[in-house]
Amino acid sequence: MGGFFGIASKQDAMVDVFFGVDYHTHLGTRRGGMAAYDPVRGLQRVIHNIENSPFRTKFERIFDEMQGTSVIGCISDTDPQPLLIRSRLGTYAISTVGIINNSDALIEQYLSFSGGHFDAMTGGRVNSTELCAALINQKSSFAEGVQFAQSVIEGTANILILTQEGHLIAARDRMGRIPVQIGKNENGYCASFEEFAFTKLGYEPVKELGPGEVVEITSDGMTQLVAPGKEMRMCAFLWSYYGYPTSTYEGVNVEAMRYRNGAAIAERDMAQGRSMELDYVGGVPDSGTPHAIGYANRTGRPFARAFIKYTPTWSRSFTPARQSDRNKIAKMKQIPVHELIVGKNLLFVDDSIVRGTQLRETVEFLYENGAKSVHMRSACPPIMYGCKYLNFSRSTSDMDLITRQTIVELEGEEGLKHIEEYADGNSERGKKMRKCICEKFKFASLGFQTIDGVVNAIGIEPCKLCTYCWNGKE
Repeated sequence: MGGFFGIASKQDAMVDVFFGVDYHTHLGTRRGGMAAYDPVRGLQRVIHNIENSPFRTKFERIFDEMQGTSVIGCISDTDPQPLLIRSRLGTYAISTVGIINNSDALIEQYLSFSGGHFDAMTGGRVNSTELCAALINQKSSFAEGVQFAQSVIEGTANILILTQEGHLIAARDRMGRIPVQIGKNENGYCASFEEFAFTKLGYEPVKELGPGEVVEITSDGMTQLVAPGKEMRMCAFLWSYYGYPTSTYEGVNVEAMRYRNGAAIAERDMAQGRSMELDYVGGVPDSGTPHAIGYANRTGRPFARAFIKYTPTWSRSFTPARQSDRNKIAKMKQIPVHELIVGKNLLFVDDSIVRGTQLRETVEFLYENGAKSVHMRSACPPIMYGCKYLNFSRSTSDMDLITRQTIVELEGEEGLKHIEEYADGNSERGKKMRKCICEKFKFASLGFQTIDGVVNAIGIEPCKLCTYCWNGKE
């Protein structure tokens, strides 16, 4: 997906932005970039590939290359950024987070009247951040331009701009699917995806931008350019999986939500009389672990780590581009604790079940190492739709989903007309899908959290949350 971080300060901001961007590494694995404004040097920009080396390693010499009192940086899972743009609005650097689903139509429309061009990448694809800048440049101010861009983009666009005067323009997507948070200290202000990134640097939280809100930031203060809208569809999956444990969105901490969610899964198991002989409860690390702690605490069953992820060299299992490489790395990372596996009845909570490829190998690994039985719980409802609003690293087409594949196996294409029934674990179709997945993966039992369960664990009004990947509702 990606994240950004920026500061407008009375003193050099390079060091703080370096660390602030590094705290967004969990959001992307492909590109890292920084842009800075200095009264003498003007705008500067550096981008590095971070697929095989972390951000901090690639940018450790950045202090010899750049300096500035206003600086922005980003982690991107897609296109290189930030970009330097020269336009009628002046020269500026821009970074975006999100996805543009109607990019082809917007590009054709722009080229039809502008007489301009885009810098095409391999395969003729256009950098989505450059497209966003082209839309902004059609208006006479950044505020109007950002509003226009977000009004015509089908998808999501959080935007951070560094102007040639050293000001920052920060904008949250019009539906507020992902956050933009503002902080301040005695020397200036900052804008960030993650609040903890700036609190660790000594900044105090000021506000979380509302849906569609646009602000201008200088070292002296913040000015609202566009007021927030009334509708919000914050991504519920951020709390379930993608958010870092220390993250807080809309006042709700990720780690605390996961404890509540795991406890709710346990309560439903107990209410349904699913009494299992369990030796240990564990998480499919890392993001499944807090859900499992919540489950263990509620049931009174001991929590244990039956296997450990070896992460010093491969911190994220989906870093490589090819699925086969990701699966190989995931397998190599799993180190068993035989005393906690051999002859044991184990229940694991995973953050979600998407394709299921790595989960299948994890279960096989546990049985190979002597597990007596392996029960599985998903901290999310069954994922029925690939996300069309955020560019997640693990986003996938609908028919790559294990749920869709299983439905087609059971009922052919006709079954896809009954997705709502299959999502419901109490319906006959829902029971058949779960039984089929259980048999495929050799689970002793399988359970999914419900949408109501996730929403209650988050604690935000359901109308303010996006649950598209689970129920297809926009």
